Amino acid sequence: MTPQGSSPGFLALAVLFAAGTACAVYRLFVSLRRDRYAADTPVARIRSAAQGYVHLEGTAGPPPEGAILAPLSGLQCVWWDYRIERHEQVGNRRQWQVIDRAASAAPFSLRDADGAECLVGPVGADVTPTSHETWYGDVPRPACLPGLEGRGWTPERDYRYTERLIGPGAHITVLGELRSRSVVDSIEQEVGKIVVGWKQDQAGLLARFDRNRDGQLDAGEWEAVRAAAREQVEASLASKDARVSVVGQTTHGEPFLIAPLDGEHLVSREKHRAALALAASLVLALLTAWAAQRALLG
Repeated sequence: MTPQGSSPGFLALAVLFAAGTACAVYRLFVSLRRDRYAADTPVARIRSAAQGYVHLEGTAGPPPEGAILAPLSGLQCVWWDYRIERHEQVGNRRQWQVIDRAASAAPFSLRDADGAECLVGPVGADVTPTSHETWYGDVPRPACLPGLEGRGWTPERDYRYTERLIGPGAHITVLGELRSRSVVDSIEQEVGKIVVGWKQDQAGLLARFDRNRDGQLDAGEWEAVRAAAREQVEASLASKDARVSVVGQTTHGEPFLIAPLDGEHLVSREKHRAALALAASLVLALLTAWAAQRALLG
């Protein structure tokens, strides 16, 4: 091959290495930013945490509705995501194509060392799982996680399943935005529910609110019905904590992380990732310069 013929090849290599350099530099800054937030945001207590960006640590528990099961393995968890791939012929070779993927969106509970609880809404989070399983099968959707001997790939197994979980009881760190929300979406909505319930007992409703005893409720008496229902709702809210704290996706671009690590190990992990990204960016930058020089000389 002549030097002139080799130039396009080196030019393509230079472009490829330059793209890799840009990716490595991006990962470097992402890890440095996460390290800064993890190190500079002190661990807060749930009971006294102010709304805004927080660093919480505690034990993961199931959602308020109860324990959930992972869709593919059937294992108990507080969070899951999965990917199903099929081995297909693409052109002149076979490769894995994603045919289904999903992640849980249900908030799960976080209990800190003081026993206080909040909810964690995982949508949009960078989640590090406590378990990561991959296995193979011959059906589009598995019924359970097989034993170790049944997980490997064989030619007749055209499906690959990948599932990541956070198990109940895991100690996790959450960096995200803490908000408070009302247990009831609207007092008026709750008032309406109570009034509907009272209407099921017309005799009781008339006995309480039909002041002129004409057998029906006029506009003033219906207003009294709503006032009594509103008073009941407000009394119920006053007798309990009517708000719950939820940690979720940030509104100003701060990292939203969920990881089964304490704060110290989370910082250490991000420093390690930043070091690897720095080394990769330097090597790729040198390779980019070498390939560009060869392309110019060619």
